[in-house]
Amino acid sequence: MNGLLRIEALRLSRGPREVLRGVGLEVARGECCTLMGLSGSGKTTALRVIAAIEPFEAGRIEVDGFALLPGPVPPESRLKGLRRRVGLVFQAHALFEHLTAMENVVLAPVHVLRQDRSEAERRALELFESLGVASRARAYPRELSGGEAERVAIARALVLDPALLLMDEPTASLDPARRASLGESLRALADGGRGLLVATHDTDFARAFADRVVILSEGRVVEEGPAAATLRNPTHPATKELLRYRSPDPRFRADGRIVATPFHGKAR
Repeated sequence: MNGLLRIEALRLSRGPREVLRGVGLEVARGECCTLMGLSGSGKTTALRVIAAIEPFEAGRIEVDGFALLPGPVPPESRLKGLRRRVGLVFQAHALFEHLTAMENVVLAPVHVLRQDRSEAERRALELFESLGVASRARAYPRELSGGEAERVAIARALVLDPALLLMDEPTASLDPARRASLGESLRALADGGRGLLVATHDTDFARAFADRVVILSEGRVVEEGPAAATLRNPTHPATKELLRYRSPDPRFRADGRIVATPFHGKAR
């Protein structure tokens, strides 16, 4: 595997509770990997640690040659290399309500990297066009639908051209049609050479669009493999429980392909 992200023996505790218990996984360039598990399994925590938002106590994280080691989160002055390599899309989007979609996206390039505003806006508009929200560039977050806000948040994460995109429950607030549209956009990003690590409960989404699935249970990786095959024939009780927890979506067939959507890209 052409490893873009490598995690080894990752451990993190909150008080007496060990949230991550020796997690190890890899994500390759050009791969969409879903990190799955029931609530409390450690999915969101793992993303936050990879993005250097939370510290960890043991293990090692490496993103495209940039290493994170145990201990306190380093100051931002020492994380510039990571910020250029990793983009994070939060579950609640976390857009600034007083800024337009365009202003949200150009904030980091202009004020952190000191890029020319016109160049930053040109890049932002390219991303909006590729994600299908160019007409919403001047809208405020309160004026955006859930799917539009998700795409603006993705544009904000991609504007610095990171090799790795992390996403937390991106389909949680989307209806099936918008979920399929988002899935097509994410597949295009992966097929263009980025690595994607998507934390989700959404087994239908994982079957249709992910290359690989990693199952977490109580802070440990308990099963992993090709997404469609692993979710069709699970071997670990945690994976079976996840599948019982999530009812099938009628827009997805049992083999993971999409039924009756208005989109015509490939589904996996």
